[in-house]
Amino acid sequence: MPKNTHRIAIAGAATLGAAAIAFSVVPADAHTTTTDAAPLSHVAYSSEPVRDVKAGVTDQLAGASLKVQAIEAKKKAAADAAAAKKAAAAAAVAKKEAAAAAAAKKKAAAERAEERAANRSVKRVAVQQVAVKQVAAKQVAAKSYSNNLDGWIRESLDIMKKHGIPGSYSGIHRNVMRESSGNPKAINDWDINAINGIPSKGLLQVIPPTFAAYHVPGTSWNIYDPVANITAACNYAADKYGSMDNVDSAY
Repeated sequence: MPKNTHRIAIAGAATLGAAAIAFSVVPADAHTTTTDAAPLSHVAYSSEPVRDVKAGVTDQLAGASLKVQAIEAKKKAAADAAAAKKAAAAAAVAKKEAAAAAAAKKKAAAERAEERAANRSVKRVAVQQVAVKQVAAKQVAAKSYSNNLDGWIRESLDIMKKHGIPGSYSGIHRNVMRESSGNPKAINDWDINAINGIPSKGLLQVIPPTFAAYHVPGTSWNIYDPVANITAACNYAADKYGSMDNVDSAY
């Protein structure tokens, strides 16, 4: 519709409205007096203010939307920051726990290595001790003694040393020469022991009960065996007199 036609329609509607109001305010029984109506003023209308109002509302809505978006963005930023902080704290705790676990693992590994080293050291010492004993045993086994009085005394001294029995070469030799003149088969068949049925026998003239009581392990059970006889006699003399070196007569 053209703008002029629109303005005329509005003006007409306004005139009819004013006339209706004028008739409606007259009482029913009153006499109506017709007067000349005052000339109507032309009212001008424009669509521009409407457009301005609409634009203002749109701007307000847009501003409100921007504010909401800003608030939401702020909330999201705060939530993201809190989440990042929480994640960082969790990462720090995890890192600390991992470091503690690694340290514990390293310590345990070091302790195991130390224990293994100690065990190896103990084993080496044990092996060395066994080796030394084996060598000593082989040396003793390999050591040879002459089959005479000198060899018998020296072998007896080595056995006595092993068992902690005191005595010296000279002390043993002196008593052997006095008792049997160095004869390992010597036997006394005339003294009180012989009368009692237990004659003295061997290099150091030992009676069978004494030989059995003071026999030294590793020697023969034959009372006439030179080494066994000397060793048992020295063991008896050590018990009764402190050493064969202290014996200068019948014992």
